[in-house]
Amino acid sequence: MAKTAIITGGSRGIGEAMALKLGELGYNVVINYRSESSKALSDNLAAKISSQYGVETLVVRADVSKYEDCEALVKATVDKFGENIDALVNNAGITNNCNWIDIKREQYENVINTNLMSFLHMTHLVLPYMVNHSSKDNQCCIVNTSSVGGLTGVINQADYCASKSGIIGMTRALALEFAGRGVRVNAIAPGMIMTDMLRGVNQDELNALAATIPQGFIGDVSDIAGALGYILTAPYLTGQIISPNGGFVLQ
Repeated sequence: MAKTAIITGGSRGIGEAMALKLGELGYNVVINYRSESSKALSDNLAAKISSQYGVETLVVRADVSKYEDCEALVKATVDKFGENIDALVNNAGITNNCNWIDIKREQYENVINTNLMSFLHMTHLVLPYMVNHSSKDNQCCIVNTSSVGGLTGVINQADYCASKSGIIGMTRALALEFAGRGVRVNAIAPGMIMTDMLRGVNQDELNALAATIPQGFIGDVSDIAGALGYILTAPYLTGQIISPNGGFVLQ
């Protein structure tokens, strides 16, 4: 029987690559979307996963910054695939890139609610299903997307860094709490990764960014998907923060 995974923020960029990796690993994949503008992306991704890997998919409208939408997302998953949820990839994330004098309260609350509270909401709702069927030989996994911003400070990103640091603390605490119950909890802290946002930067700016990385180049979304694949198949790994970042931040 195929395993089931939920991924939030999985319609584009790093999330899309991770959703495809879940399908490649044989998981039925549940993807959420928040706005109508991203529905088509999610539907197309779901169709691609199903056609390439022969697994089932489900696309659900849910703003995971809201607890009630998280409840609806988990309920839709259980209604379609049953109560054995095997993996949760908390990946939803936004940023403001604003200095702390001009930023509005609503802006930083939105970042915290999306980047951190959604992770807490989804984990709170999914964990009961995981502990009910997990064991040493049938482990369940939670993988949280943090950032190098959670490992170090970034100018004009105080709210973002706070959310990503919070994810790391959450990951370590839950890993300890559920280590004896067959649930592994880890995080990925990506460095600079080539996504649509960076593709819009002019070539000189892109080269300047790459020059700040010891390895001299910007990573690809496949680097993060590869880290996810490793975590999901590493039975002795929990409470760890894996950071593909080209040497930009050393832990």
